[in-house]
Amino acid sequence: MAKTTRIAVVPSPGFTHLVPIVEFSKRFLELHPNFRVTCIIPSLGSHTDSTKSYLQTLPSNIDSIFLPPINKEDLPQGAYAGILIQKTVTLSLPAIRDTLKSITSTEPLAALIADAFAFETLALAQEFNSLSYIYSPTSVMATSLSLYLPKLDKEVSGEYRDHKSPIYLPGCVPVFGHDLPAPTQNRSSDMYKHYLERSIGCSKANGFIVNSFLELESASIKALAKEKSNFDFYTVGPITQKTSSTNDVKELECLRWLDKQPRCSVLYVSFGSGGTLSQKAITELALGLELSGQRFLWVLRAPSDSAFGAYLDNKRNGEDPLKFLPDGFLERTKEKGLVVPGWAPQVQILSHHSVVGFLSHCGWNSVLESMQVGVPLITWPLFAEQRMNAVLLVEVLKVAVRLNAREDGVVEKEEISNVIKCLMEKEEGTVMRKRIENLKVYAADAINKDSGSSTHALSQLATKWENFSGI
Repeated sequence: MAKTTRIAVVPSPGFTHLVPIVEFSKRFLELHPNFRVTCIIPSLGSHTDSTKSYLQTLPSNIDSIFLPPINKEDLPQGAYAGILIQKTVTLSLPAIRDTLKSITSTEPLAALIADAFAFETLALAQEFNSLSYIYSPTSVMATSLSLYLPKLDKEVSGEYRDHKSPIYLPGCVPVFGHDLPAPTQNRSSDMYKHYLERSIGCSKANGFIVNSFLELESASIKALAKEKSNFDFYTVGPITQKTSSTNDVKELECLRWLDKQPRCSVLYVSFGSGGTLSQKAITELALGLELSGQRFLWVLRAPSDSAFGAYLDNKRNGEDPLKFLPDGFLERTKEKGLVVPGWAPQVQILSHHSVVGFLSHCGWNSVLESMQVGVPLITWPLFAEQRMNAVLLVEVLKVAVRLNAREDGVVEKEEISNVIKCLMEKEEGTVMRKRIENLKVYAADAINKDSGSSTHALSQLATKWENFSGI
């Protein structure tokens, strides 16, 4: 009987951080079934139904362990989501250590793979004589910023957003300071201090596993590997959910509605599982969709003054989002549009023959899902590294057109309408569709079971872990 090698993965709190690292585990085990994965899950408050139902679908060679939830009252009130996530992991470290101790009492642990927000667990990997890795569910470009931030912090004076010249990262398109992640926008803030601390902490890993692929970001990958030769880098993507979290998607209203629409005629609008718009932004988006005259399917949640209002906790979760739409909007657009409250099966929607474009917050999971089915994007980044993703999509890959939001996060209805028409009616949109169709082919090639570049990277990891005999 073949030897089984044990590895552990530690996501950070939040469904959108759990899914990427678990999907990586599933992909790895599909190719290398002689491994077993233990997923150690910190959490803030009670575990959501979506988390529980998702974990129930996992294969038998992935064990999931829920850690005792951290009390929200023990965390700084009103803090940025990233700080809450990181503090939750910090308070969970004793429980993580106890879990690792239990695992290693019966068998060695070859590797511990942690989400960037769980970087503090890297020290535990050394304590339990195993290799340590950061799993980066973002682009290589965003990963590069995390690794170079300590250097930028020393070399760049003043606020990044105030610099007239762009910020240069090796192998990446120059990025202006205002397009860097939200935590960098105020260098005296706790957000920035935690981001810098996380960047320094992640550099202590033995390697990085990144959910991108060689054919997508080859220049960035090569430059990063050259500049940071003390790390091992593995690009293993695109790794996305193959199906949405539902047992009966065919019965969902939105898919039945899409079946009735003409081919390549519908714009899909969604801001991910955590993104939220203000009331004013929702109103302008609704009026912009109406003004464009195009067909649309819009996944809508209740408004929030925070762009990540539904990320960890949405106090308005029980409210009907439809009541926040402009008066008469649903009646006026009923022939061309469908608004779905809260959630919809994104994977199935994007792959539907009637969908021709995706107005997105540019979360990396959504970007990869769109790329894998060849659907171009309209970018409306909200938080985290999403503005950097928008720059990559618009300026480098040229498969998207960007909406320009005001400082309050609102995009005017006229611009929304014009950009939608650009994507869906004009030659520019046709060219973008051709480009992303090419990326669709490259994405499929990267994960080809026999010859894909990402498949090869996973094989390298497997060999390293199988042969590992301790630090």
